[in-house]
Amino acid sequence: MIVVGGGISGLTAAWRLRADAEVTVLEGAPRIGGKLRTGTLAGVPVDEGAESLMALRPEAVRLAEEVGLGDALCDPAPAPTTLWSNGALRPLPRGHVMGIPTDPDTMAGTGLLSDEGVARLRNEETLPAEPTAEDVSVAEYLGGRLGQETVDRLVEPLLGGVYAGRPDRLSLRTVLPRVAAVAERGEPLLAALRQMRTPGGGSFPRADAPRPVPVQGLRGGTGRLPLAVAAASGARVLTGTRARELQRTPGGRWRVLAATGDGPLLLEADAVILAVPAYEAAELLRPHAPLADADLGAIQHASTAVVTLAFPRAEALVRARGSGPGHIPGEVFPEGNGFLVPAVDGHALKAVTFLSNKWRWQREEAPDVFLLRTSIGRVAEEHRLAVPDRHLVRSSVIELHQALGSIGEPVAARVTRWERGLPQYGVGHIERVARVREAVGKIPGLALCGAAYDGVGVAACVATGTAAARQITEG
Repeated sequence: MIVVGGGISGLTAAWRLRADAEVTVLEGAPRIGGKLRTGTLAGVPVDEGAESLMALRPEAVRLAEEVGLGDALCDPAPAPTTLWSNGALRPLPRGHVMGIPTDPDTMAGTGLLSDEGVARLRNEETLPAEPTAEDVSVAEYLGGRLGQETVDRLVEPLLGGVYAGRPDRLSLRTVLPRVAAVAERGEPLLAALRQMRTPGGGSFPRADAPRPVPVQGLRGGTGRLPLAVAAASGARVLTGTRARELQRTPGGRWRVLAATGDGPLLLEADAVILAVPAYEAAELLRPHAPLADADLGAIQHASTAVVTLAFPRAEALVRARGSGPGHIPGEVFPEGNGFLVPAVDGHALKAVTFLSNKWRWQREEAPDVFLLRTSIGRVAEEHRLAVPDRHLVRSSVIELHQALGSIGEPVAARVTRWERGLPQYGVGHIERVARVREAVGKIPGLALCGAAYDGVGVAACVATGTAAARQITEG
């Protein structure tokens, strides 16, 4: 068995196959883990990609437990979702669904929406609702029911934080499936979302109920997870080995032609799992499944950058307490776990995470510095990344000062770029993936997994790796 791709999806597949086959994992990069990577800044481990695991669905957390990292799982500090919007840091009231306020009255006086925007929300339940038969963009549906201001200032920042995408391109069915179900039934949206929050009313927790922890982290960084999975799998892992071509032998086996630093490598196996980005899978599938090649090649990708910064804690506290235009008064500064930024405000930043607040272990390991990370880059914003690393650091510091006040200068910085790192789930994505799977499903001994199919989060990727392994073993 050959798994092409050593990210968490491919490594999960290898681990699931450990009892059924000898597995070789080919990874083109010098290291395994994909977007789960932990580096060091100011002597402290810091995640350069995903820094948490979805806990509302079990796959990633369960995998961590299964490979011996259960004791390292930790909860983030509780904090509201906060937006840097209209020049200030503004907490989003509880009771929202991916930024959609289920009670419009909670938005009054928050500064997140204008009076006209709040009035537009209140009007939603009076609008006619016709069943939506086909997939549409998030902006098309929500803009029509809630108004464009709500889309731009409340929904887009949350979706942008996950997908680095645009609401006018993202598929409603894929990224907001529960909302899409309401649209397909032709019901007023806010009433339906509130009903889901009532006892016995559905899958959303009530606004006044204790909320489950949505994510968990790993002490020492989430980059520990792929390393532990690889070790537990017993697979042979070849880094710096990029698959260039898939060939089918006369006997029905697979040959993988790969490029290495020492020259070409030819491997043969009964089955292959492609756990690579959509554009790489498309190239490998072209001779065998041209229809899948076309659909995978049509998936757009967003490039992003993560800028991790360490500020002197004492200096930041002295210089910034109470001084920022958007400062939220309190004993600790900055408060909360970070903030999201609406694209409509024109800032370079799209998200900021206060690592020293969110994760207790990072605060304890570096008590003298304040660690945070910024995220830059959305789809169609490649120009923001076409600058040297030092410019990304400078842009981050300038906008942090605008949002928080003068917190001084960082003593250390780290820039990690993720070129074409986030697949975009455009309108019709579910149908596109179904066509790909139908085409590949007709080819014995071949399966796909990764972030391009059923979700970009770690839990979703783990689920696709498990499904690909099952597909191979069950034939």
